Amino acid sequence: MKAIIQRVSQAKVDVDQQTIGQIQQGLVVLLGVEQEDTPSTAEALAQRIINYRVFSDEAGKMNLNLEQIKGELLVISQFTLAADTSRGRRPSFSSAATPEQATTLYEHFIHYCQKQGITTQSGRFGADMQVSLTNDGPVTFILESK
Repeated sequence: MKAIIQRVSQAKVDVDQQTIGQIQQGLVVLLGVEQEDTPSTAEALAQRIINYRVFSDEAGKMNLNLEQIKGELLVISQFTLAADTSRGRRPSFSSAATPEQATTLYEHFIHYCQKQGITTQSGRFGADMQVSLTNDGPVTFILESK
């Protein structure tokens, strides 16, 4: 499972010109699911993201996590993160999870974050989405669960 996380001051996702998810300060998570991923993989990555210290403390250092600032999550399915781009001019998606597996794990990830007490909004799996955000910093990280 791969995630790109972006620290944001606000973000939203629209489908068919309607906002279906919106957050204020927190993290946008672009989530890619691969064939070998499991519910425990999703939970481990969720815990890592929730506890990742990317928010500034009083001294301006990145020492605070999402829970400490009472931040929110906006989780967006991102099939293209599972691409192998190591060769050629066209990405290969042979390691990507099937749509059924990916949907299940994407939803599991979201529900797990909610169970941890994190306000979590999401996009719609497989939909054509428009994601708008204000990257705070900018601060962006790539995380993988292996």
